[in-house]
Amino acid sequence: MEDPVWRGMAVALMAAAILALAIPAAAQSPVQISRAPAGGDAARGEQLYQSRCGACHSLDANRVGPRHRGVFGRRVASVSDFRYSPALRKRSFIWDADMLDRWLANPIALVPGTTMGFRVPAPQDRADIIAWLRSQSAP
Repeated sequence: MEDPVWRGMAVALMAAAILALAIPAAAQSPVQISRAPAGGDAARGEQLYQSRCGACHSLDANRVGPRHRGVFGRRVASVSDFRYSPALRKRSFIWDADMLDRWLANPIALVPGTTMGFRVPAPQDRADIIAWLRSQSAP
């Protein structure tokens, strides 16, 4: 015969585990993210871009994400032959160092509803990627 006390504890423990898994990450305590430093290493940024961003993006061709050549100074969601999420199409900012830093740190926090969920948590890595993107956007 089963012990009802142990059975009740097991059910309570399982319910707590399920509840913990059901809480969305956005509702949990937000993590403070440091801003990227002002300067970045563009050469290192190119390597980081290829290894972290290259699966979905390229400079000159749309992939899962839009092409990035010329992203610096470009209005968000403005590559005419790319299909952006409705959340991004509703925005109207310009991609500069600050916006790219915020985007790379946490795209879902910056634009809730975006389809990009990949994050670059390290401030120096973001600074390096941003430096490289800037170098590829210059005329």
